[in-house]
Amino acid sequence: MAKRSERHQLSEAAQDDARRIARGTQRPGQTKEQTKLIEQGIRKGIELYKKQQSAKARELDKKLKKVSQQTESPAASQIEVREKVVYKQHWLPWALLVASWLAMAAYWVVY
Repeated sequence: MAKRSERHQLSEAAQDDARRIARGTQRPGQTKEQTKLIEQGIRKGIELYKKQQSAKARELDKKLKKVSQQTESPAASQIEVREKVVYKQHWLPWALLVASWLAMAAYWVVY
């Protein structure tokens, strides 16, 4: 029953929006019947747009649910990827460090 009243409120909001838009675009000399027809067309357009958006949202939810179920499957959780990280450093910085230590030691010994 909550869905029914919610739909009714949505159509009232669409009617208010349609009425406001129709009155905003009303031309001088336009009859009330013409304004009502324009209002009905705008309201139908708004309701159609809302239906399309809700359908798109439902499709997106279905796709997201399907993807989340695939990622949470037990077969996927059993697969473990182990990577071996190998750090390879160049020898030049270490050679320069040792050479600077030797030079410093030689300086202390000589002077």
